[in-house]
Amino acid sequence: MKAVVYDRKEKLKFREIPAPVPEPDQVLVRVRHTGFCGSDHSLIESGSLSEGYIVGHEVSGVVEEIGSAVAGHVVGENVMIRPTFCGKCRDCLQGRPHLCAVGRRSIGIGDLPGGFAEYLVCYPEMLISAPEGVDSRNVALAEPFAASLHAIHVSGAQSGSALVIGGGPIGLALVRLLKIMNFSPVALSEPVKEKRDLAVAIGADRVLDPLEVDLVFHSFQDTPERGYETVYECSGAEGALPDAMRCCANGGTVCVVSIIMRNIEIAPMFLNFKEIKLTGSYSNTHEENRQCLDWMAKGLLDGTTLISDEISLEELPGVYRERIDTGRAVKVMIDVE
Repeated sequence: MKAVVYDRKEKLKFREIPAPVPEPDQVLVRVRHTGFCGSDHSLIESGSLSEGYIVGHEVSGVVEEIGSAVAGHVVGENVMIRPTFCGKCRDCLQGRPHLCAVGRRSIGIGDLPGGFAEYLVCYPEMLISAPEGVDSRNVALAEPFAASLHAIHVSGAQSGSALVIGGGPIGLALVRLLKIMNFSPVALSEPVKEKRDLAVAIGADRVLDPLEVDLVFHSFQDTPERGYETVYECSGAEGALPDAMRCCANGGTVCVVSIIMRNIEIAPMFLNFKEIKLTGSYSNTHEENRQCLDWMAKGLLDGTTLISDEISLEELPGVYRERIDTGRAVKVMIDVE
C-alpha cells in the first residue's frame, strides 16, 4: 500500500509498504481522508518517533475487513477513529475517558500506525459511525472541532464574551463553535491577515492583529465587563498566556488549549486580584466527536472552510517542508483515496 512514514533524516518519506492484516479483535479500515494536525508536526519535529512510524489521527475511512471476534460493525461502514478507553478507571468514571491510562490504544499519535496510509488497523471500540450525508473530509475534521468543543466544556463557559488567541485550525474551529453556541461577542487575535479574514467569514465579531494593536486595551474597551469572560489561548506564542490573563475579565476563565513544551512565566497576582480561573484542555471525548458530526449532518458546521491545501499522499513530504513546517498552511487535508 501507499504510505508516508517518518524518516529521521528527511522527516517524512513516501513509500510502498505491505498493507496491515487485522487480528481477530481488530478492524481493517480503508482510509479516505486524513487531516494534518499541529500535534503531528510536534511529533515529527521532536525526533521521538520510531523510524518508519506512520503518523495521522484525524481520519475518515471505510470498514474494509472485520476480525472474526468483532461485532457491531459492518463492511462498508463510514467511520472516524478515536482512542480506546477502559470505562472503569478513575478518569473514565469521572467523565474523562480521553485521559484513560488503562489499555488506551490510539492511531498515529500512540501505539498503532496512523492515517497517512491507504489502510490501517484499529479496534472496534475506536470507531464512530459517520452520519449519512456528511462529507468524508468533514468526518476527518470532526476531531479538531471536537478538541475545540472540549476546550469550551473544560472552561465551563456557557455564554458571554470570548477571546480566542491564535488563528490556527483549533482557534478557528473555536470561533465557529462559539458562534454556534451563541457566545457573543467572539473575537480572534491573529497576526496573519488571511486567517483573520477566514475568522470573519465563519462568524467572528471582531478580529485583531496583535502586532498592530494593544490587545489588552481593546479587551477593556470592547467589552462591558472590562475584559473577556473566557479567553482561549491557542497560539503557544511567546507572551500569549500572560496577555490572555490580562485580557480576561474579573472572575473569568483562561483556558490553555495550545500544547506548550516550555516553561512560561506568569504573574500570579492576576489570579489573585482578578480571581481568574486558569485551566488547560487536552484532546476530546467520543461524545464530543458525535456532537460535531451531528452539527455537520444538520448543516450547522462545515469544517471544510478551514482547508487551505488538499493534497495526495505523494505530495505530503513536499507540502510538509514548504507549507506546514513554514506555518504557511491553515489546514492540510490528505486525500488518500
